[in-house]
Amino acid sequence: MEGAGAMGGISLTGQKVIRAGLIGNPNCGKTTLFNACTGANLKVANWPGVTVEKKEGQAAWQGREFRLTDLPGVYSLASYTMEEQVSKEFIQSGAVDVVVDVADASSLERNLYLTLQLLELGKPVVLALNMMDLVRERGLEIDLLLLSRLLGIPCVAISARERTGLDMLFYAMSCYQEYETPSPPVRKNHAPQRAENASAEGNYPVIEDIMLQVVKGREKDMAAAPKTGLEAEHGQPDRTDRMDRYLTGKWLGLPIFLGIMAMVFFLTFAVGGWLKGYFETALELVSRETGFLLETWKVSPMLQSLIVDGIISGVGGILTFLPNIFILFLALGYLEDSGYMARAAFVMDDLMSRVGLSGKAFLPLLLGFGCSVPAIMASRTLENRRDRLKTILITPFMSCSARLPVYVLFSSMFFGKYAMAACYSMYLTGILTAGVTAWVLFKLDSSGTDHMLLIELPDYKAPDARSIMLYVWEKVKDYLSKAGTVIFLASIVMWLILNFGAEGYVTDMSRSFGAAIGRQAAPVFEPVGLGYWQIIVALISGIAAKEVVVSSCGVLFGIQNITAAGGMADFARALGEMGFGIPNACALMTFCLLYVPCTAAIAAIRRETESKKLTAAFVLFQTAAAWIVSFIAYHGARAWMI
Repeated sequence: MEGAGAMGGISLTGQKVIRAGLIGNPNCGKTTLFNACTGANLKVANWPGVTVEKKEGQAAWQGREFRLTDLPGVYSLASYTMEEQVSKEFIQSGAVDVVVDVADASSLERNLYLTLQLLELGKPVVLALNMMDLVRERGLEIDLLLLSRLLGIPCVAISARERTGLDMLFYAMSCYQEYETPSPPVRKNHAPQRAENASAEGNYPVIEDIMLQVVKGREKDMAAAPKTGLEAEHGQPDRTDRMDRYLTGKWLGLPIFLGIMAMVFFLTFAVGGWLKGYFETALELVSRETGFLLETWKVSPMLQSLIVDGIISGVGGILTFLPNIFILFLALGYLEDSGYMARAAFVMDDLMSRVGLSGKAFLPLLLGFGCSVPAIMASRTLENRRDRLKTILITPFMSCSARLPVYVLFSSMFFGKYAMAACYSMYLTGILTAGVTAWVLFKLDSSGTDHMLLIELPDYKAPDARSIMLYVWEKVKDYLSKAGTVIFLASIVMWLILNFGAEGYVTDMSRSFGAAIGRQAAPVFEPVGLGYWQIIVALISGIAAKEVVVSSCGVLFGIQNITAAGGMADFARALGEMGFGIPNACALMTFCLLYVPCTAAIAAIRRETESKKLTAAFVLFQTAAAWIVSFIAYHGARAWMI
């Protein structure tokens, strides 16, 4: 089915695969519907020529096969943003048989604006009225037959969250050939079409008449505005309004947001740390039994070292942090699906405008706490190029999940009961560094303009467990994929440069190529308390992926299970003998937070900026910022301990 062209594909049963595009306003439940229809059977890529995410999935219903494409959330097809342009071009390209317009039934009038634009494209359209459960809760009714007759298209009532109405939706999609030419939309004002026709004919009196009608229409809107505001002010507040009074309030909004994020990290370390112990026990067992088998089979000591000290220690050490990653994304997925994350962007808008950033930039930055790559790609939602470049520059300062293993390891060894606070401080340090950088750029940019955030705040709702688990699975799968590829290869490379030198295979790592590289770079790192060749080599390996820093430390110090209690004790003892203490740990965690991002993030920066020079400048700036802030952290910690 993947090879289907513009005329569609043929299923295994010989029937035509129906190609459907899902489109709708942001927060209308479109992606929830997509997940409900396709399950985990999806493919994520980018639209050709751009970096707007493209999701495709397969579905089957009563012997018919469907290929669903989840289009970006848009309010219109005006081609003002990249998402709107991509959606419109896809629908017009002939790569879709039927368009499913997912509308929030609780805000029907606003959602129908996009519906009318879709009808003007002349494609078969099915209107899926989502969130009908909310409509019923409010005691409202929608006359589907009347709406269908007025629009000239099938209208189906569904609830993606409760998975009701999906059979009717699939039936409507499978019958698209019966309504290939939609009825023209009923509109009171045809000014755009009339103006276009009159302009082509040079009929200027008609254009003048149209302008007069538009002005009169705007006057009516202005007259209705006070009444609308009065109704909004004195109407009966619902649950969402009552919650927003506190969660988005001027004085309580920001403290509540910080408290919620602190709770997220508490769960990540407390619950995740408890589960992590079981993974460590399993890793110790695997490492011990593998070593025993290799000795029994009389495998050469060099190969034994590669397998046990290199591969198992490197990859296994990263896998022990899987519970922390799972809990982190589970909490973030819950907040996103409940409707709170949109409020977080609203709450942060005022603060971000003070440093010259649009509130829209908060969403890419928030994604940066998961992974810098999709966060950098999400900067495409910003219309202004300067805003995009500033956001791309500071996004790697947001502490991605790959850095979490480094924080957990070193904070557990050096900060004891304050380990969670030390980790949380890293996230705050990244935010502060990003804010200061944006503020400096804002002051240097004389052409800066005021920003205005326009964002829809969806109703609060009970998160859908299935959607959240699909979201978490995607993140965990990416983490496991990285452990099986990048970290696997990096562990082997690290073992090679630490076990081979000018003399060939060496048993003393201090005579290896890795040690030589670290000693050459030591003078640069000594002022920030990181002038140890082992630490420098571990940081260099982190350019491949930040998790590799932990596995590299295990290889560098010859500790098979560095994340277990015994392994951490041995590691702390070895560092202590080198003179590595709390100030050095502060510097290392800070440097790992801010220095050059991973290779995947660098590639994303290159694609988004379309400039090798800008990419190099960004990487150098981030590394310089890491050195400066680490210098402050190291000497500040030393002064505090005196």
